[in-house]
Amino acid sequence: MTGQTPILSRPLLLRFVSIVACAVGFYLPLAVIPMFAAANGSETGAGLANGALLLATVAAELATPRLLERIGYRWALTLGLLLLGAPALVLLASPSFAIILAVNAARGVGFAITVTAGGALTAALIPDDRRGEGLAIVGLVGGIPALLALPFGPWAVEHWGYGAVFVLTAAVPLLAIATVPGLPGRDPAAGAEHGVASALRNRRLMRPAVIFAASASAAGVLVTYLPLAVAGLSGWVVPAALFLQPAASTLGRWFAGRIGDRRGQTRLLVPGVALSVLGMAAMAATGSTVLVVAGATALGVGFGVLQNATLSLMYARVPSAGFGTVSALWNAAYDVGMGAGAIAVGFLVTGLGFGPAFLLTAASMLPALVLARRESEPEGDQPQAVPAELCPVAA
Repeated sequence: MTGQTPILSRPLLLRFVSIVACAVGFYLPLAVIPMFAAANGSETGAGLANGALLLATVAAELATPRLLERIGYRWALTLGLLLLGAPALVLLASPSFAIILAVNAARGVGFAITVTAGGALTAALIPDDRRGEGLAIVGLVGGIPALLALPFGPWAVEHWGYGAVFVLTAAVPLLAIATVPGLPGRDPAAGAEHGVASALRNRRLMRPAVIFAASASAAGVLVTYLPLAVAGLSGWVVPAALFLQPAASTLGRWFAGRIGDRRGQTRLLVPGVALSVLGMAAMAATGSTVLVVAGATALGVGFGVLQNATLSLMYARVPSAGFGTVSALWNAAYDVGMGAGAIAVGFLVTGLGFGPAFLLTAASMLPALVLARRESEPEGDQPQAVPAELCPVAA
C-alpha cells in the first residue's frame, strides 16, 4: 500500500542475523545437554542442567534493563552473543556435571542479555504503524531456525556426536557478532517509573506474564524429558515431536499476530492455555506414538498463540520507554516457566514415572485458565500494533 512506512530496513535486516543466531544458540543444545548430563549422571541431573540455564537466564534478564542504560544495545548484544556461544566449547574438555551446570548457567546469562536487549531494540526498529506485521515477520525469522535446530540437535548427536553440536552451538552466535556494529547503540533510559520493580507490582503486566509462564512450563518439560520418556518408541518419534512443537508454535504465533490485532489479544488467551493443557496431558501417554506427536503439536499451537498474545498485551500497556522492561519481564516469565517445569518433573519422575509427572504438569496449568478468563473480560483493552521479540524462545 502506498504511504505506508516500509517494515524492512538495513538495521532490521542486520538484526535478523542475531535473531537467527540466538535461536540456534539456544535451541540446538536445549535437548542435547540434558541427554549429555543423563549419559554422565542421572535423570534428575538432566532436569537440573536446563534448570541452571533457565534460572540463570531469569536472574540476568531482570538486571539487563539497567545494563542497557549503561552500555547500550551494541555492547549488550555483543556480550550476550559471546556468553551464549563460547562456554559450550568447555564441554569438549570435560563431561563433569559441575562443568555442565556452570556452562549452562553462563549460557543462560548470555541468552538473557541477548533476548532482553534484542527485544527492546527490535521494537525500536519496527515502524509504529506496522508493528503487527513486523511481529509476524520477526516471529518467522526466529521461529524457523528454532524449529529446525531443536530436533537437529539429537539427530546430530546420533550421527556426529556431542562434540559437533557443542562446536556449532558456539560458532553461530560468535559469527553473528560481526553484524552488531551496524545496529543502533543506545535508546533513552526508561526511568524508575518503567523499571522492573514497578512492573512486578503492575497486575496488568503480571497477569499475561503468569499465563505465559504456565504454558512455558509444559514446553520446558517437553524439551527436557520427552527424549527420555519415549525412548521405547520408534526412533523417529522424538525428532518428529521436537520438530512439530516449534513448527506449530511458529504457525500459532503467526495466526495470533494477524488475528489479535484485529479482534483483540485477550480473546486468544483461553484457547492458548486450553491447547497447552490438552497437549501436555496427551503426551502423558508415553507409549502411544499418535498421542505423543499430537500432544506435542497441540502444545506448540497453544504456546505460540500465548507467546504472541501475552507479549502484545504487555507492550500495548506501556509507553515506548518501558519496552526494555517488558522484554525483560516477558522473557523472565518464559524462562521461569521452562525452568520450573524441568526441575519439578525431574524430582517427580524418580517416584512416579514420566506419565504421571506429565499429567501433574498439565493439572498445574489449570489455574492459568482462570487468569486467562479474567483477562478476556472487557476492560477497555484495544487491539493495537505491538513490537516484536527477538527469539521465539524465541522467538
